[in-house]
Amino acid sequence: MGSWLSKQLEPTSAHYTYLILSLFLLCYATFSDFIRNRLHLSEPPLALLAGVIFGPNVLNIVNPASWHWQDTVTQEAARVIVSLQVFSVGVELPKAYFTRHWKSVGMMLVPVMTFGWLITAGFVYAVMGTTWPVALIVSACLTPTDPVLAAAVLQPGTRFASRVPRRLRHMLSAESGTNDGTSFPFLYAGLLMYGGSTTGGIIRTWFTATILWQCTLGLLVGLILGHCANRSLRMAERRDWIDPSSFLGFYLLLALLSVGIGSTLGLDDFLVAFGAGTGFAWDGWFANKTKETHLPQFLDLLLNSSMFVYFGAIIPWNEFVPRDITPMITPGKLIGLLVLVLLFRRIPIVLLLKPLIPDIRTYREALFCGHFGPMGLGGLFLVIEARAQLETGESIPLPQPPKQHPNLEAIQQVWPMVCFVLMGSTIVHGCSVAAISLERESQVRAYKGTGGHVMRNKEERAPLLAGEEDGLEGMIHEGGGGESEPSVSGDEDRRDDILKKCVVMKQAVNSVLVGSNDDAKDSDDFEPLNVVHDTMETLLGQ
Repeated sequence: MGSWLSKQLEPTSAHYTYLILSLFLLCYATFSDFIRNRLHLSEPPLALLAGVIFGPNVLNIVNPASWHWQDTVTQEAARVIVSLQVFSVGVELPKAYFTRHWKSVGMMLVPVMTFGWLITAGFVYAVMGTTWPVALIVSACLTPTDPVLAAAVLQPGTRFASRVPRRLRHMLSAESGTNDGTSFPFLYAGLLMYGGSTTGGIIRTWFTATILWQCTLGLLVGLILGHCANRSLRMAERRDWIDPSSFLGFYLLLALLSVGIGSTLGLDDFLVAFGAGTGFAWDGWFANKTKETHLPQFLDLLLNSSMFVYFGAIIPWNEFVPRDITPMITPGKLIGLLVLVLLFRRIPIVLLLKPLIPDIRTYREALFCGHFGPMGLGGLFLVIEARAQLETGESIPLPQPPKQHPNLEAIQQVWPMVCFVLMGSTIVHGCSVAAISLERESQVRAYKGTGGHVMRNKEERAPLLAGEEDGLEGMIHEGGGGESEPSVSGDEDRRDDILKKCVVMKQAVNSVLVGSNDDAKDSDDFEPLNVVHDTMETLLGQ
């Protein structure tokens, strides 16, 4: 019997992975509201922890190495998932967002990213003892903010997101959607410097191949693709050519098409995807149609969490200690590098540039935006891209890191440094919501009842720990809710429709009241109409 049963069972690593991954996602989905709004945790750090625990270094149940996957699998998985996320960011931004907020996003993309790239490179050079070109390559992988981690914290529907002004949420989302693509010039600047070409050759290749072809053309192709897709879908929907299920499928397929076009033409995949999402939802029509579907949140749970589990399982723990090829890498130096990057990569420059960023109105907001620059799957793709360029001179990596290679030292240095910082950022930024929600606010703010949980009077505290729903202290919250923009692209059209209906309803109530005598108006039967009339006046501001 035992022999027969053993023949029927197939406990392979891949099958265990299906079991563990689905159980993890089911458990998270079951308690998602409790985890997000009561424990103030997001999916990425939990998924990363699950990957570490079930990975080859602890329980050895999920072991990607046993599947004989090559580095190209990691590269393509990260490419697709990050592209889907930046496409989603482009779709969910308010319509025509960049026509009003280009200066704020531009400041976050150019001076903030450049400062972060250079100062991080300085830390890598000083702490880890690498060459300057290698330091620039490592820092380029750590320069962009991750759209997956950003979405996990800033997406609507969580208690914490409702406490942050919408203009800040939109600005940080727009930054995370664009700077994964705009990090390519930084990466290729470091790679070209490492290649040892002349200064003129480096500048010429960098400008023509990276700036013009990959980035500028990539963004332009994405915008044209998204606009054409918008017009096509509008026509199909207007003529009843498309059913509801295909309507939602169009979203995912367009994102994948943008990835296919970008990768085939050698363009910046992330800028193509973001441009496609922005062009597709520029007028707010699609976002308004699909607001209640929660498709981006579903993709976050299924794809992004799976990728973080995978990342947790492939973290190179054995490379975080000194080896013959990388004697400068030690746990202490890696921890020191992580702390320096988290403290100085963004916070000082955002505080300094606060007067020049219109969407940041207080220094508390600048501190929040400076801190909230998580590094994640975008950096994972970039480090594979860097390794590919060092290994083959192209964007396609070798199946496994080589044992012998002219660039072996640089290849072996880049991977563990970036992976350690990505792991630390995922944990710190993924758990920072709980820390911010629990922080001690000022005595004055606490006295007014709008501070943190700890500093409030006992009778003013929320029944749940850190369960307050009012705006964060030190930030300007317009209208009590931070509404500098509609929450979703196209919402202002819906609001206009509601106001028009309010006008019609008020006119109807007025006609009834005008045609009635004073005794009738004061009777109990007319009380509901009087309430409706007063409510309409309040809503319309009359």
